[in-house]
Amino acid sequence: MHYYSHHISDYMSHTGHLNPMEDLAYRRCLDIYYLHEKPLNEDASMVARKIRMPDNVPEVKIVLEEFFTHDVGKGWVNPRGDKEIKKYRDKIAASSRGGYSAALVNRKSTASALTPTNNHKPITNNHKPINKTLKRPRNVSKKTWDDFLVHRKNKKAPLTETALKGIKNEVKKTSISLEDALVMCQARGWQSFKSDWVVDRQKSFATTSYGEGEQEI
Repeated sequence: MHYYSHHISDYMSHTGHLNPMEDLAYRRCLDIYYLHEKPLNEDASMVARKIRMPDNVPEVKIVLEEFFTHDVGKGWVNPRGDKEIKKYRDKIAASSRGGYSAALVNRKSTASALTPTNNHKPITNNHKPINKTLKRPRNVSKKTWDDFLVHRKNKKAPLTETALKGIKNEVKKTSISLEDALVMCQARGWQSFKSDWVVDRQKSFATTSYGEGEQEI
């Protein structure tokens, strides 16, 4: 998951007793938990290192023991986080099934509407089939790519080679990567990407997207 909702009143009611460093540790633990969709390391010192707080192991340990459950052999789990991750995965799976079913229906309709005749000539070098499958860019992870394709389908705007080329050209005008640009489109509900939209935040998006008020404990 690259984003999650954050209910301010709910969060404050559960964390009002934490000191600033404990609060920071908790927020970063949640970010890592949702980002990787798996339990945190059993070793509190390793978790502290992962969230860039190696000198605050005591605070990290307090947060883990209060807000997470230790599953021996697996790591620290967050029941609330697991529910949100399951909802996210179910939504992606449902969207994928819906897209496949619609494509199958369209394919059958097209096939039944075409009646071949003797006038049909065999395919020659001048009539090669066009490959409609877009290849995933090398600098984009499979998860981000698959999620973005589903995102475009949900927008009723399947990604085309021309659209992808346009996005790449806009990304070149910024200092962020294509991976971050696609993640940003999903997090903010954008169908495409324009460099003008991120001029003031292009260097910080990857590490500060949770600051937009979209987190949930």
